[in-house]
Amino acid sequence: MHLDAGETLPTEAGDVVRQGEDLGRWVRSVRYGWDQLTTMQQWMCEHVLGITPASEDEKPKHRTQADKWAMNYQAARQYYEREGHLQVPRKHVERIVGEDQEEREHKLGAWINNQRSRAATLTPERMQQLTAIGMRWV
Repeated sequence: MHLDAGETLPTEAGDVVRQGEDLGRWVRSVRYGWDQLTTMQQWMCEHVLGITPASEDEKPKHRTQADKWAMNYQAARQYYEREGHLQVPRKHVERIVGEDQEEREHKLGAWINNQRSRAATLTPERMQQLTAIGMRWV
């Protein structure tokens, strides 16, 4: 319907929302997940909608578990510097700006609770990092 109305195909999330659907986000997910589409879906996307697969350079880089832990720790440190404690409500979401200058949301309350429950399996270095910013382990 969007293309039939003479509009261009959105490429970024939030560009176009029709009937509650974010078309840009959908186009991006199709391009990034091209290999998960059936041959018929690929053909329809390419020949009917003009969507092509994303190149490897366009796809987001996969983050390691260590990268994810570091970003959550950064969110915890930011919260601690602002609030002076790590008594984070379970549903709290902390926003941080990553190295790529993109703002990301981290479910900090859940992450803090998970770190407490996994204290026995954390490395001594991670335990020290969290203790240094006010983590209560009990």
